[in-house]
Amino acid sequence: MKFPVRVPIEVRFSDLDTLKHVNNAVYLTYDEVARGHYLRRVGAAIDGGNFVMARAEVDYIRPILFAEPVEIAIRVEKVGNSSFRTLSETWASGELAARIKVVVVWLEDGKPARIPDWLREAIRALETEPVEGL
Repeated sequence: MKFPVRVPIEVRFSDLDTLKHVNNAVYLTYDEVARGHYLRRVGAAIDGGNFVMARAEVDYIRPILFAEPVEIAIRVEKVGNSSFRTLSETWASGELAARIKVVVVWLEDGKPARIPDWLREAIRALETEPVEGL
C-alpha cells in the first residue's frame, strides 16, 4: 500500500508512560499531526473548524521507546458524503508499531455537510491508489 504523506515525529519525554514507552493515547496525537500535514497538502485549512474526528480504531503492534525514530505514513482510503476515513501506519526504528483508522467528518456551521468537490478532487490528485467513494 502506498502512502502519499509521511511525517517524521520526535518522541518527547512527556509522551512516555510509567513503563517508559509511548503512552497508547499519544499514538492518536501522532496520527493527528500526520492528518494535519495531509490536509494542508490537499489545501484544507486545518484551523477553519471544518473537521472533527468521529471515530478512531487503533491496532497496537509494538511499543515505541524514547528516542526511537518515528514516522507516520497516512492516506485517505474512503470518502463518503460528509466524512472520510484515513489509514495511517506508525513506524518506529523501521518496524510497524501501529495501524490507525480515523473517520473525519466535514462540518459547516457546526453541522455535518457534504465534503466539497474541491477537497474530493484534491484527495484524488494526491492519492496514488484508488480511494473508495471517489
